[in-house]
Amino acid sequence: MANRQTLPVLPLRGTVIFPGLTAPIAAGRPGTLRAIESALKGDRLVFAVAQKDNTDEPTPEILYSMGVIARIGQVQRGLGGVQLLLQGEQRATALQYGTGDGFMNAVVMPVDELGPLNEQDPAFTALHKETRERAAELGERRGLPEEVVHQVLDSVTEPGRFTDLVAGYIDLAVPERQGLLETLSVEERMRRVLVHVQRQIGMIEAQEEIKSQVQEELGERQREMYLREQLKAIQKELGDDDQSREVTELRDKLAKLPLSKDARAEVERELGRLERAGRESMEAQVIRTYLEWIAELPWGNRSDDNLDLQRAQTVLDDDHYGLPDVKDRVLEFLAVRQLRAKELAEEVEQKGETSAAKLQIDRDTANPSLGEGADRAITDQKEAKARAMAKGPILLFVGPPGVGKTSIAKSIARSLGREYVRVALGGARDEADIRGHRRTYVGAMPGRIIQGMKQAGTKNPVFLLDEVDKLGTSFQGDPSSALLEVLDPAQNDSFTDHYLNIPFDLSEVLFIATANFIQNIPGPLLDRMEVVEFAGYTEREKAEIAKKYLIPRQMEEAGLGSRTMKFTDDAVMEVVSRYTRESGVRQLERQIGAVARKVARKIAAGDTSELTDDTITQEEVRVLLGRPRVHPEHAAEENEVGVATGMYYTPAGGDIMFVEAAIRRLQGAQPSDKDTQVSGWGNVSLILTGQLGDVMKESARAALTYAATHASTLEIPEDRLGSIEVHIHVPAGAIPKDGPSAGVTMATALVSAMSGRPVRKDVAMTGEITLRGRVLPIGGVKEKVLGAHRAGITTIILPKDNEAHIEDIPEDVRSQLKFHCVRTLDELFELALLPAVRPVRTRKTEMEQAEEEAKKTAA
Repeated sequence: MANRQTLPVLPLRGTVIFPGLTAPIAAGRPGTLRAIESALKGDRLVFAVAQKDNTDEPTPEILYSMGVIARIGQVQRGLGGVQLLLQGEQRATALQYGTGDGFMNAVVMPVDELGPLNEQDPAFTALHKETRERAAELGERRGLPEEVVHQVLDSVTEPGRFTDLVAGYIDLAVPERQGLLETLSVEERMRRVLVHVQRQIGMIEAQEEIKSQVQEELGERQREMYLREQLKAIQKELGDDDQSREVTELRDKLAKLPLSKDARAEVERELGRLERAGRESMEAQVIRTYLEWIAELPWGNRSDDNLDLQRAQTVLDDDHYGLPDVKDRVLEFLAVRQLRAKELAEEVEQKGETSAAKLQIDRDTANPSLGEGADRAITDQKEAKARAMAKGPILLFVGPPGVGKTSIAKSIARSLGREYVRVALGGARDEADIRGHRRTYVGAMPGRIIQGMKQAGTKNPVFLLDEVDKLGTSFQGDPSSALLEVLDPAQNDSFTDHYLNIPFDLSEVLFIATANFIQNIPGPLLDRMEVVEFAGYTEREKAEIAKKYLIPRQMEEAGLGSRTMKFTDDAVMEVVSRYTRESGVRQLERQIGAVARKVARKIAAGDTSELTDDTITQEEVRVLLGRPRVHPEHAAEENEVGVATGMYYTPAGGDIMFVEAAIRRLQGAQPSDKDTQVSGWGNVSLILTGQLGDVMKESARAALTYAATHASTLEIPEDRLGSIEVHIHVPAGAIPKDGPSAGVTMATALVSAMSGRPVRKDVAMTGEITLRGRVLPIGGVKEKVLGAHRAGITTIILPKDNEAHIEDIPEDVRSQLKFHCVRTLDELFELALLPAVRPVRTRKTEMEQAEEEAKKTAA
């Protein structure tokens, strides 16, 4: 019995080594290199065994049990590994695989092959002779010199070694080569080798015959055409004439589509052209691509809508916090669909019963054609039901970045059970992006709408048109004009893409568009969509979103999902108010992610002394994130003359601003040419600073005119209407400012400075003014009020026409504020200004202080 021995394992990828053969091997895997080094330190023997699959990390499970004991010959080391020669010595089987010192080893037992019972048997002798002759023929057909082939074959006389020699040089897959290695019977192995040799000789003969046919047919034609015809001859030899088969398959696929009469005629015309065109012509390629596009579009496939209102409500609430208007609109859509589906089902059921009764009468009277008509009527009614149910609204979500416009569209698709497709339109400047290119152009393709429908695979997906306000225009056309047909319910049932050139029904698609600035959307396009406004989140809403969604997600991404790491409420509010300033929650999520990563770093380093009970407090947020990044305005600490508090709104949210006014008497000096002259009440000049826009400058002039014309009513001393200089300044001078809503704030600060009446510190106001003192409505009430509440304001003054907007403010904020709605400036001054304190004390400007010091010095 052969002795067992333990040898390093050398896994082989893509090859099998046979006994008696020498093969070059390249090794670079760490485990393989260690196995080679171990063998070189000993008797240079390894167990070479093939892998079942081509993986970089071999395990005993993917190694065959039968291999070859091989001896390592020459070894050449390089940067990428080693090159070595392996000499196969004897078959062996692995009894057990193991791992040690970083490489695999195996307990192997040599295996003896089973020789023929009688080598002089005529059958075996004939088999041996035939195998030698066929092996020599194969070598010669491969282009090897006859002398070399016979010298190699004649050097091996023993049948088993000869069979292994031939098996090592024929082109076989690894499983087949492994099968020959595992065949211990010499006669059986020789018989299998002969079959493989004969098969390869036949393949070479077929190749030579094909090559001969092609050469006779082509003569001196170009090499490219020669290769194409050679491929054609190969396919013909194999009986695979797929030109007609492809056309037949394409025709069958198109015949199953519910196309309109005109579309069917166009498809049949293109199919006829494809059959007449040559397979390799450019025209055939264009036609085939066009027909494949038509075949892959969802002409009749629909998603079954889930009309469960409770489930839809649950899905929307699970994915997004707040946004009641959007959720209500989706649920209203579902409720209407549910009722319409119920009515249509009853109508179809009644018509179905009538048609079924008529069908029975027709069959009894042997009139089957009328019965088939009834069946078609029922089918048409079901199709009408599906179309009536599927028609949906076209929504436009407008709001600042990061408030959830894009993500809630995906939640809507999930709640409805529909497919979801998103197309980003930001920066699109070509009409062909929407309508596609005409097929006369090289490389023509359908537009983004048809591509999205193909991607969805159904004709009623939720289709998101993202950033529709950022469409551009160029000499290539206006994409927003191309969207007019797509988003018009009266036209999109026959949308015609330039590439398809046949109508496609988009009426069942639920289109949702998103935008940041509604004023950038053309009027005709805006008129086709139902606007749903997304307001910014309040700080409390942001804190709830952070606790419910953002913190768990960021903890999971930071590798802290298994730990019960928590943020205190004060810590969350600290991040919201002191490190972010936005309407959405993107920056908030980044800051929470920064906290999570810094905590992960401390935990990985073993420094958890600052983390108390796996809880992140407000103080720890300061330590982890550093100094606060945001310094919001706060309400004034005292009532001041000439300083009024206004409110403004930007895409980042609402906040308060201070408007300062100061009065200086002119001592005979003429105003500068840069000043704005206001004539009629003495020599009055107006200075405006703070990088104000034209609209704000006009509001300041209107406020000055109103103050001058109503001086007696406003208790303004007459000397204040003499030769004076009025200076109005809005802090944060590096930031451009504009808009009419600061009119009431400017008027209040101006009247306060001229009359000496202090402005209440707890009051913030907004509104446009006229020369007659009327207060006109403005926009962004919710965001402005939320910003004022965040700054500590307790009393809000709004235009009377904006009174209804107070309902949009969250109840928890509304309950902490006192609202006053005014129609005129007189009503506003009664609320915002306090009685004057005599002597009048105003804030002195640097110029006034300089004048007083000059007078004292002169005295």
